[in-house]
Amino acid sequence: MTRIITIFCFLITQIGFSQSAESYLEKIRNNEALLTAFFQQMPKGGDLHHHFSGSVYAEPLLERAIAEDFYLNLETLGVSKTKPSNEPWEKFSSLKNQSKLDYYQQLIMQTWSIKDYNGSVPSDDLFFDSFMKFEPTIAGHFAEGMLELKKRAIAENVSYIETQLSTIPCDMNVSDLADFNTKLREAANQKDEKTVLKLLDELYKALQKKEARKYADDFNNNFLAKLHKDLKIDDEKFTMRYQNFVLRFMEPVDLFKNLTIAFISSSESKLTAGINIVSPEHGENSMKDYWLHMVMFKYCHTKFPAVKYTLHAGELTLGLVQPEELTWHINDAIHVAGANRIGHGVDIAYEANSYDLLRYMSKNNIPIEINLASNEFILKVKENRHPFTLYKEFNVPIVISTDDAGILRTNMTEQYVLLAKRYPDVNYETIKNYVYNSINYSFIQDESVKKQLIKDLDNRFKIFEAKFKN
Repeated sequence: MTRIITIFCFLITQIGFSQSAESYLEKIRNNEALLTAFFQQMPKGGDLHHHFSGSVYAEPLLERAIAEDFYLNLETLGVSKTKPSNEPWEKFSSLKNQSKLDYYQQLIMQTWSIKDYNGSVPSDDLFFDSFMKFEPTIAGHFAEGMLELKKRAIAENVSYIETQLSTIPCDMNVSDLADFNTKLREAANQKDEKTVLKLLDELYKALQKKEARKYADDFNNNFLAKLHKDLKIDDEKFTMRYQNFVLRFMEPVDLFKNLTIAFISSSESKLTAGINIVSPEHGENSMKDYWLHMVMFKYCHTKFPAVKYTLHAGELTLGLVQPEELTWHINDAIHVAGANRIGHGVDIAYEANSYDLLRYMSKNNIPIEINLASNEFILKVKENRHPFTLYKEFNVPIVISTDDAGILRTNMTEQYVLLAKRYPDVNYETIKNYVYNSINYSFIQDESVKKQLIKDLDNRFKIFEAKFKN
């Protein structure tokens, strides 16, 4: 970090910088080292598409597993605090005693992240499978991860993160409501929205009788607020807010139960920044129940109209799913669910009436969260295949984000380097606009906090741009 700053300051001194930041950026378009120095120092606002567990780097997770002497599955390279039965598990201390620890450490790094990726397994499988392998090292250690992310953000001039921190714990027994799974799917198969909404209303009332609110209150007060306050996360350099999220692979009743609790939580805590839905979009239940999930969001919006939500939609590409499945996910996320932002949106060129959809997003200020490194690794979509230019062509608001910087071994600086290298028609003022979008389109509930972040961004850019003047 210090070395990069020194190089950057040296370059400024040598060049004299009678030109503006914009003219300098044009001079260095094709030099990745110079671009990295430039964007490392440039204020980058917020990271709005951010998964907490996938953003912590593998090194501290592995260190924790070794320090706490976890069990390692020698085949899958997943870890566990307790030894599961019938599989080849061995403690890290035992591996150390056998002089095998270094060997397995290297394999773990290549399994928990894309370090040294050589194509031996499909990239999307490596990415999505990694979460469950290291998940036991996250549980109970949110504080360490949050402080790591804050420190890294400050170091690269990121002033805000909107992270998907944790699902809301819930042990509510809904076995008596299991028949709703069949009923909801039967109605969804017929695209009978009226019947689905009626069933969801019945289900919602049943969940209220089971005290859904207490789970939201417990999460807000005894976990989120306490953790945020104890760590002193917000200060003059940095702010963090938290998206509640649900898992796509769950059965309809369980997913709707969690979605309801997530909406209650977001409606009652200013630390929350809306709702999301995660897990591979091309998974079996994700595809089968996609439209049903969108109607669930629509229903919850009628109950909690002030709560905002961004949806992973269109994180698909030709070959990953059947062609007809590429034509409607973003459409339904916007026109059925009513999403306030879209995450990824990679299949937009295949969407039915894509031009009309893009015009609608532009007119209604529905931003797209662009994740360049993520889309390249997981979907093999980059450069001219990436729909970035399509969104830009139709003036859809754009925000630049990392997705899962830890697993992907990346950061915000690299996203802007990729942007500048790959799309030379994106000038400095446009990039600067994307930075401001990351605050203006954030889901921060307290307007005074958002205004202060904008004011801080103004000051940061003044300081940054002054470096390019005599």
